[in-house]
Amino acid sequence: MTYVELETPDGTAETYLTGSGPGVLLYIDAFGLRPQIEQMADRVAAWGYSVLVPNVLYRSGTAAETTSDGDLRAPGAREAFFALARPRLALLTPERIAADAPVYLAAVRERAEGRRVGVVGYCMGARLALRTACLDPEVVACAGFHGGGLATDAPDSPHLGLPQARAEFVFGHADHDRGMLPEAVERLGEALAAAGLTATNEIYPDAPHGYTMADTPEYQEAGAERSFRELEALLARTLR
Repeated sequence: MTYVELETPDGTAETYLTGSGPGVLLYIDAFGLRPQIEQMADRVAAWGYSVLVPNVLYRSGTAAETTSDGDLRAPGAREAFFALARPRLALLTPERIAADAPVYLAAVRERAEGRRVGVVGYCMGARLALRTACLDPEVVACAGFHGGGLATDAPDSPHLGLPQARAEFVFGHADHDRGMLPEAVERLGEALAAAGLTATNEIYPDAPHGYTMADTPEYQEAGAERSFRELEALLARTLR
C-alpha cells in the first residue's frame, strides 16, 4: 500500500493505492480520505484487486486538511464536521467530476490488470461513482452505498447519464434517508431498467445514512457487511 500523487486539471490529488489485480476505483464519503477508508480499500484489495482511492476534495486541501482530527463518534462531532465539509462538496460539480474521473481511471488502469474497471462510492462518493460509470463504457461494475441525490428532478441529475453506461450496478440505499427518498429510489430503478442495465437497487432495512462507516455513530454492522458481500459478488461477476 502506498500514497501517490495525481495531477488533475485543477491541482494535485493524493491517492491511496493498495492491492494488485483488476482495477477498482473507490470514492470516499464527505468525511475524507482517512484510516477508515483505507481499511475499507484494503478489504477490497484482499479479494484480489488493485484499489485506488483519490482525495476528491483536493481543491479544498490535502487529505489531512479535509478530514476530522477528532472522534466523529463523539456527540455532535459528525454534524459539526459536516457543516465544515459542505463548501468542499459544493466544488464537486458535474463538470469537475467529468474532468477528474478520466485521470483517476487512467491511474487505476496504469497499475491494474486490464482496462475493465469497477467503481464504488459511499455517501457523496456514490454520486461520483455513478457519474464515472456513465462517462466510460469500460467501467463494467458500479456500486453505490448510502448515496444521496442519485436521481433528482435537476437537469444534471446523475441518473440521466445511464443510457451511456455499460456497467452492472448495485445500489444499497439507507432506510429513511432524506437524501434518497423512496420515490428517488424508484426513479433510479426505472432509469436503470429503461437503459437496459443489469442492476440491484435496494433499500437496506433500518440502515442509517452512513451505515458502512465504522468511525461514525451511523455505523450499522448488518448494512455494512451486506454492502461488502454485494460488492464482492459484483466485482467477481464483472472483473473475474
